[in-house]
Amino acid sequence: MRYFRLLVLGNGISAYGSYLNMVALNVFVYDATGSALAAGLFMAVRLATNVVSGWVSGRLVSLYDRKRLMVGADLCQAVALLTLLLAPDGMRVGLLYALAVVTGGCSTLSQVALRSSIPEIVGAEHRVRANSLLVTGRSLAMIAGFASSGLVVAHLGYSAAFALDAATFLVSATVLFLLPVRTRAAADAAGGGSAKASGTGRLTARVLLGTAPLLMAMIVIRAVDGLGSSSHNVALPLYSSSLDPDHPATFISQFWATWAIGNIVAQQVIGRATKKSGRTPGERAFALGACVMSAGFIAVFSGLPTVPAVVAALVAGAADGFTEIVYVSRLQTAPDEQRGRLFGLSASAENTGFGLGMLVSGALLETYSPLQVVAAFHGLAIALCAALLLLLVSRGRTGPAQPAAEPAGRDEPTVTEGRG
Repeated sequence: MRYFRLLVLGNGISAYGSYLNMVALNVFVYDATGSALAAGLFMAVRLATNVVSGWVSGRLVSLYDRKRLMVGADLCQAVALLTLLLAPDGMRVGLLYALAVVTGGCSTLSQVALRSSIPEIVGAEHRVRANSLLVTGRSLAMIAGFASSGLVVAHLGYSAAFALDAATFLVSATVLFLLPVRTRAAADAAGGGSAKASGTGRLTARVLLGTAPLLMAMIVIRAVDGLGSSSHNVALPLYSSSLDPDHPATFISQFWATWAIGNIVAQQVIGRATKKSGRTPGERAFALGACVMSAGFIAVFSGLPTVPAVVAALVAGAADGFTEIVYVSRLQTAPDEQRGRLFGLSASAENTGFGLGMLVSGALLETYSPLQVVAAFHGLAIALCAALLLLLVSRGRTGPAQPAAEPAGRDEPTVTEGRG
């Protein structure tokens, strides 16, 4: 685990760059063009690339060395940002859309490769704890990136923001390159990976529906969670403005700060609890956690006084962190040669849900209140989770926990030199 902590640090640094990038680039597009349509098109291109690259990334991760893919993804993003930084002012606007494609595709590829690799890097028995550390690092990076983006752009300018962005990706690529970690199962690393990957090339959603219906159900729920997430992201500024027209940012800041605290606390608790018990929650815990998360987000928009609303945001954040770790850890129980496809499919589903939700919820908010829109989207997620729980009960499952020692389909534990 000692090497993995360095990997978490490098990933957190690149995640900080990604979140800083997200804010700085969106503002830069609007400032450079003066067009809200151009800014919206930039976001649409990036989201579309995220969706498409999920399918492509799953295949790449199944065929090629994951560590090299992650290093290459970070380097490509750094080069793209430096190209934008060094380009003449007249060329920057045109380069922005190419940058949206590069950053969207590379960020998804890096995420799919890393999630697929964790059981091989730390050992299957430590995957939940590793996921907890990884998600905690990204949550802290999100807070830092969003909090500092305005200050960096306002005081140092766009060029400094782009340079800082590029530097974070270079640091991450360097850390990954130097770490002595193995990202693929021993048989695949010895040369069997390509054959196995080609054998799973037809691992489509239709095949998964027949062979792993519970995993497919979880992926569908994550896609609907993306719809819910987009709804509260779009509705939050409107709701905050209605609470305090003179200080609309106050409630937004309280909401995200509290959500982040709950998210990080839950991630740490589940990591420690799993380490102590040696068992990880399964599908039932995932469905219950997703229900609590969606109910918490609905409660935030229900007109509660400040203190209860903050408590609801804390609960939503904690449930969000819990379900994230349970979901990722459950997908990681798949055999190594299938894992890349699963995470690629998952990335496409989640990004599709989030992108579609941004469009639909924005349109609905022209007619309906924030509470109605958020309750509709998150209510759909609750209904699907309730259906999954009923299915699990009807199948006679006696408990949500399952051994965390090895992924399904593995014959022996993974051991590699230098693993902490």
